[in-house]
Amino acid sequence: MPQQSQDQTSERNRLPFEPSQTKKKAEKKATVSTPSSTTAKREASSTRSQSRDSNGIPEAVSNRMVKRMGFFCGIPTLLGIMTFFVSYMIVVSELFEVPPTAVLFVSLGFFGLGVVGLSYGALSTSWDESTPGSLVGFDEFKLNIGRMQQAWREARNRS
Repeated sequence: MPQQSQDQTSERNRLPFEPSQTKKKAEKKATVSTPSSTTAKREASSTRSQSRDSNGIPEAVSNRMVKRMGFFCGIPTLLGIMTFFVSYMIVVSELFEVPPTAVLFVSLGFFGLGVVGLSYGALSTSWDESTPGSLVGFDEFKLNIGRMQQAWREARNRS
């Protein structure tokens, strides 16, 4: 596959809330604290906080992520909690004997699915502000996993 320039790749795959240019590691220099350097530090920190706000995740995308994470994590977690109540009702009603290890493994399985659902909820959300995405989000999941892998490769190549 031919190598594309960084500008072409970043423009093609750039998300709406990603910064337009890569940040370079600044060298740390020891400075003496003077009134002018203190003022410069305040201005720099206010500029940084403004740039973080403008480059943050848009509210529409964030709300979609929270809804999906709540759904894909909430249902398995509720089932994990309900496992204890249902098994208690079965034991108290003497319908049949439930081994405690079975209750433990079933509840742990549901809680594990909740953790996986939390990750899937964030990654299956459309990261484009104007596109709501599909109901289950499998296509968005594949796209976002690809973006993460590409970012990991680029970070590994830079270091």
